Amino acid sequence: MRVLQASGPLRVKAIAGTHVVLMALDMDEAARPGLRGFAIKRGQDGQPQSWLRGIKYFKELVADPQPKDDYPSREQPFQTFLWSDYGASPGTNYAFTIVALYGDLHNMEERHTLNFSIATEPEYDKDGQGVWFNRGAIASHAFATQFNNQALTDEMANNVSDDGKLLDRETQWLSRGLAEACLKYINDSKEGEGLRVCAYEFTYLPILLALKRAHDRRVDVEIIYHDTSKDNDPNTKAIAQAGLPDSIVHPRTRTAIPHNKFIVKLSRGRPQKVWTGSTNFTNSGFYGQTNVGHVTADAATVRTYLDYWTELKGDPPHKEALANATRLTPDPPNLIAESSTVPFFSPRVADNMLDWYGERIDDAGSLAMMTIPFNVAPRILTALDKSSEAMRLVILEDEPTEQVKEAENRNRGKLVFSNGAIIGKTFIKYKSSVGGAKVAPIPNTDLDKWFIGEELDRPTNAGHVFFVHAKVLIIDPLSNDPLICSGSANFSSNSLTANDENMLLIRGDARVADIYMTELDRIFRHFYARDIINSLAASGKNEDWLLLDTTDSWITPNFQDGTYKNNRRLLFFPTHPPQVWSSAAARDADAFADEDARAQKVREDKNAKARARRAGGSATRNTATRTAAKAAAGKGKTPKKAAKTTVKKAASKAEKKPAKKAPKAAKKAAKAVKKASKTKAGIKAGKKSTATKASKAKRKA
Repeated sequence: MRVLQASGPLRVKAIAGTHVVLMALDMDEAARPGLRGFAIKRGQDGQPQSWLRGIKYFKELVADPQPKDDYPSREQPFQTFLWSDYGASPGTNYAFTIVALYGDLHNMEERHTLNFSIATEPEYDKDGQGVWFNRGAIASHAFATQFNNQALTDEMANNVSDDGKLLDRETQWLSRGLAEACLKYINDSKEGEGLRVCAYEFTYLPILLALKRAHDRRVDVEIIYHDTSKDNDPNTKAIAQAGLPDSIVHPRTRTAIPHNKFIVKLSRGRPQKVWTGSTNFTNSGFYGQTNVGHVTADAATVRTYLDYWTELKGDPPHKEALANATRLTPDPPNLIAESSTVPFFSPRVADNMLDWYGERIDDAGSLAMMTIPFNVAPRILTALDKSSEAMRLVILEDEPTEQVKEAENRNRGKLVFSNGAIIGKTFIKYKSSVGGAKVAPIPNTDLDKWFIGEELDRPTNAGHVFFVHAKVLIIDPLSNDPLICSGSANFSSNSLTANDENMLLIRGDARVADIYMTELDRIFRHFYARDIINSLAASGKNEDWLLLDTTDSWITPNFQDGTYKNNRRLLFFPTHPPQVWSSAAARDADAFADEDARAQKVREDKNAKARARRAGGSATRNTATRTAAKAAAGKGKTPKKAAKTTVKKAASKAEKKPAKKAPKAAKKAAKAVKKASKTKAGIKAGKKSTATKASKAKRKA
């Protein structure tokens, strides 16, 4: 829901999602001098209101501040023109009062007052569509003060009743409705209905047990899951622990990464809804990194998901999976139909969908927001880096690369990145198959005097994604024609061409846009503040981090041309109506025009690399053959015996050489054996003995 309201010189543009009410403020120039800040109070309609609270304060008013303290905004006002209430509940009517404060700190005057009412969005709309984000900000002031940074254990996460209620308070706080919604989606299925599950990581026991109970009450449950075929495969182990029968589980093994996480619900054999999004069915998926669950009941979309599931059940090889995905979801046009939902499945023959996403970013008239859990793909960065009137706000999992920083600098105030961070600490990931990270305090800072210590809710000894796992792109969410792209697929070439993936492209749904926009803004600003504080602290700056400004100079950046804060304010109070993405998209070139040519180029490059490997392997095999006689001449062995011994050693050594070093190794070996490769026995033994080991060396060369 969106509300635009004014009272005298004060204006508010409020946007309500399900759990967030965002308030953008504006003030006439004549009313700005002497403004101390804003006090905001909120209550449910007809109920008493209470002041929202913050952690910043006037030094003169707080004698003994403690890092865990917060203060009512009537005493310590908010010195910002953008504030969000994160304590709202879905489907609730709220009344807000915003007060502009002036004058003596000890007796601030309430000079301008604005009242407005707004309703948060219900979890489901009338068409059966729902969106849920978990807390995501798992290292935070709130987590530290409410739960003392207690690490989430399996016992806490698994403390779930059979009817889907989370019984641990910390787990409830971290889930924020995401796990409950997924459990309810399963638990509401009745005898005669069906559930078709497609899972990548599938280890969260309460979900598996809910599926087992559904099966026991005669719900037609079938599950496709990723099977690594390794000993102690976590998915296979969890399936056995939950007691899911072999007859309803189908391993997916014949693809690089079967990355889907969706559940189709059927009634009388007909698909009714699909649960999808970025959330793996794991403890960390629901209660750790930022994730989203999305339910749609769009009939055509749900039918397509069921067909996709049916094709994957047979564990098709890549070529067949690619044909199925392309047939079920053809390449989308630049402009999908108005008020429509369009699915997009992978694998694809080429990665042109990155160009499609890039064009939509370039088309944005006012705002593009994005989450990127892994590297920023070059074509995405190119689109973000283009000079534009639109703001581009991007949430990364990891610290930005130098190329990303350079793009941000070139577009200062318009392109802004934030990344996962813990206040006062460095977070360095290990590059290994099991992942993990090293967390250490930033040295020589005074941050611990100002901020309560933050910790993640999960151990850091394993895992690759700790902060941001959602895969979301939203274009012009403040318009009446927004575009939302959300699902399982990372914005990368491998995700598009190698993996099983699914995305939803949703056009024209303002309700969905409001939910996604308020949640992405919440996560962006949470990390952005920590990025700034950590960066300044690491450079040796010790500041009065939490002190409010006793002058009105805090206002200036919010109205100064070119600044991030002013550009942000103008999103909600533009000086002229911005262009909407759809008008620009209609003029764009076809992003898939060179798809076949691009796929052919990829095949040619792969073939060239394969030929190079074979050539390197052949050189290794030939040099191994020619070493045979050297041992015979030098050690008194028969040529045949010496040849066998020598080629075994040479092939074994070549097998261990990295690919880049193989040609060098071959050259060295050739030189060493040149003098001793004259006997027929040596050559004969070399040909015979090299057949197995040198063939392995060829593949690695």
